[in-house]
Formats: sequence, structure tokens, C-alpha cells
Amino acid sequence: MNVTAPADPADGAGEAATEQAPIDPRQFRNILGQFCTGITVITTFTDDETPIGFACQSFAALSLEPPLVLFCPTKGSRSWAAIEANGRFCVNVLAEEQQPVCAKFGSREPDKFAGTDWHTSDLGLPRLDNSLATIECRVDSVVDGGDHFIVIGRVLAMSETPAATNGRPLLFYRGQYTAIEPEKTTPAPWRADLDHFLTTTTLDTWL
Repeated sequence: MNVTAPADPADGAGEAATEQAPIDPRQFRNILGQFCTGITVITTFTDDETPIGFACQSFAALSLEPPLVLFCPTKGSRSWAAIEANGRFCVNVLAEEQQPVCAKFGSREPDKFAGTDWHTSDLGLPRLDNSLATIECRVDSVVDGGDHFIVIGRVLAMSETPAATNGRPLLFYRGQYTAIEPEKTTPAPWRADLDHFLTTTTLDTWL
């Protein structure tokens, strides 16, 4: 695996960098908790065809052309080791009703697929039933990110689950599960701008 090391932000910063107050880890965690995220489960097969996966908040869309996504596993993750060896993975976007699935895949249970509804996709990856969407990828590149890796995946296939759920995502906010209130889900008036949210590359935009 070729891991690209990020640039050191302190390079060329002179004495100002050394005078910066240290970041308190607990406060840092609490501050980041103000950012509401969806929850995914990243899955793959091990060398002996055993399904493996983990609950992951640190997932994001990256590029439309080419189609790329990213996620950030901890460096000691067994699931990441399996994904690295396999070279492919599946992102399962969890629905509101899948709290038990999230809890299981976020635990240290040895067999997280026991009692979980899933099947093998046409590309040979574990897909969790009733997820809002699945995105199947191959590992494109890996960047060092402190105590995590930043894994960039090229999308190979994707699908949405028809009407098996209420269509609302499972969300995580300030250390707790939360959800969208149906009566408050209205189209954003600036939706036309969102069409270019992932593709705008100019420097003179609000992005």
C-alpha cells in the first residue's frame, strides 16, 4: 500500500507555529460532535470469504468526475486491513430503522453479520439489506491522516433500496442517534446550486 503523507502545516510557519496553544482532545471531540453526520457500514470479504465490516461516520462524497468517495478508518482497524487486502469495499448508508445494525457494527462482537440480513452483490461484496443506498468501490488511493487513514475509493456500482424503509437516514449528533422530522424536510431554495456542489473547482465561489 502506498500511503501519501500530507504536508506539515507547520512548515515555513516560523515561531508562530510553536506558540499555538495545544488542542484539548475532549473539547475537540465535543466540538466535532456539533457536526451532524449520517452513518454508514463499510463492508468487504476477508481472504477466507468471511464478511467483515464496521460502522463509519467519516464517509464523504469526493468527486463526480471521476466518481470518488472517501472514508477514514483508524490505523488499527481489522476491517481496514481486510479492505486493503481485498482492494474493494461496499458503503451501506443506514436508514433510521437500522440503529441495531449500527450498534452491532460499532461493537467488538466477533461476528457482526450474525443475525444481520445481508447478501452478496454481483461484484462479490457484502451488502446490508434495507440500507438506504449502497456504493461499491475499489480502493483508489490512501493518504495518511494522523491516527486514521484517508481512503479514497473509485465507485464501481451503486443502488438505492426501494420503499423498504421510510426513506430517512440514521443520523448521529452530539454522541446520540437522531433523525429527520418528516414535516421539516422541505426542498432547499438553492437546490440548483447543489447540482454543482461536487463539481465546482473555481476559487471565486462560496464553496
